[in-house]
Amino acid sequence: MRSHPPKHPLESGVSLQQLQNKAFAYFQHETNLQNGLVSDKTAPDWPASIAATGLALSCYPVAVERGLLSRDAAIKRTLAALRFFRDSPQGTEPDASGYRGFYYHFLDMQTGRRAWQCELSTVDSAFLFAGMLTAAAYFDGDTAEQKEIRDTANFLYQRAEWPWAQAADGTIGHGWHPENGFIPHRWQGYDEGLLLYVLALGSPTHALPPEAYAAWSSTYEWKRCYDIDYLYCGPLFTHQLSQVWIDFRGIRDAFMRDKGIDYFENSRRATLVQQRYASDNPLGFKGYCDHCWGITASDGPGPATLKIDGIERQFHDYVGRGVPYGVDDGTLAPWAVVASLPFAPEIVLPTVHHFIHTLQLHDAHPYGFKASFNQTWVDQSGRTPDGWVSPYFFGLNLGPIVLMVENHRSGMPWQLMRGCRWIVDGLRRAGFDGGWLDAGKRHA
Repeated sequence: MRSHPPKHPLESGVSLQQLQNKAFAYFQHETNLQNGLVSDKTAPDWPASIAATGLALSCYPVAVERGLLSRDAAIKRTLAALRFFRDSPQGTEPDASGYRGFYYHFLDMQTGRRAWQCELSTVDSAFLFAGMLTAAAYFDGDTAEQKEIRDTANFLYQRAEWPWAQAADGTIGHGWHPENGFIPHRWQGYDEGLLLYVLALGSPTHALPPEAYAAWSSTYEWKRCYDIDYLYCGPLFTHQLSQVWIDFRGIRDAFMRDKGIDYFENSRRATLVQQRYASDNPLGFKGYCDHCWGITASDGPGPATLKIDGIERQFHDYVGRGVPYGVDDGTLAPWAVVASLPFAPEIVLPTVHHFIHTLQLHDAHPYGFKASFNQTWVDQSGRTPDGWVSPYFFGLNLGPIVLMVENHRSGMPWQLMRGCRWIVDGLRRAGFDGGWLDAGKRHA
């Protein structure tokens, strides 16, 4: 049993349902129903994000179970997306949709072609594949449409050529441009790449060897912050996104066996560090306290340098904020707090309550929480005495609200992925054992 206070006002199912209702509304209204693509954010003429589309595919089963979408409507939306990715052009042409089974980070909402000369993204493709595999696990009926979902989702995942994206040191590269080849950056150090490696190792057609996972985990940094020992990464979202899909409770790889914890507990510790940092508030930002935290990669009020109350402050726009080391300019992201709900409900719920009822950042907006806010910011006209709030909603922010609230409530997204053989194979090849993985082996 969880130990969080049972009478907290957000513990009622109605309130948690309201968080999901608002967040899911983004996917209801910011999707092109012809091709299933989901807008990256609510800016005019903005392209689709393949990560947001993958999250939408994962959210549709939750929406069906929670009465937000009919099963038939969810099947139609899912098929529109899967058929688009199956039929869209793959090749070296600069305006293709993808190459080698992977897809470009941003795609035109209407045509589905590459937008902005962006990169072919390995990790965003992984989020997309995770959404496809969630759909394949959920739509298990005997109808022709549901069989097509399963067949197409598995085909698209199995088409990705993971060895092509592998760098010389064994890790996976961030991405590729048709104009100038591979991006020099690789997935090193603990981050949201955990899911990426599990999918790459689990492929039945183009798998990476276990040595690729060992190359990645050899770059981990174990740190002690605020008297808490944990596998470090600064932005809070990095401790959440892989666990939107994979239930890491009770299963461990070699690194975590050595530390005596699992990745779920590690994410709990990272969440606690966030709260303690905000309570400490070493840079003196307005609003930071035990129930006002959540520092992650997010939209921001900058770029600008302003003198506020005699202190020169540098503000950023979209940047990978993180603590206790890294960028902190007073910008907080409510969605990232909600996404830690399964890990630390006893500190998440009071913080979300503060965001909703004290700061009033949720109920007045059609999709709930906007990307981020900054109470320290004051524009030069002095017209923002209460600070800055992002004008935008992002699909990448709202999907984890739907899914992590559901993992807290019922565990359904985790349960679906427990039944995905490619996830199971990837975990085992990465050296995971224990818990539900071993139980599944005994019953196989």
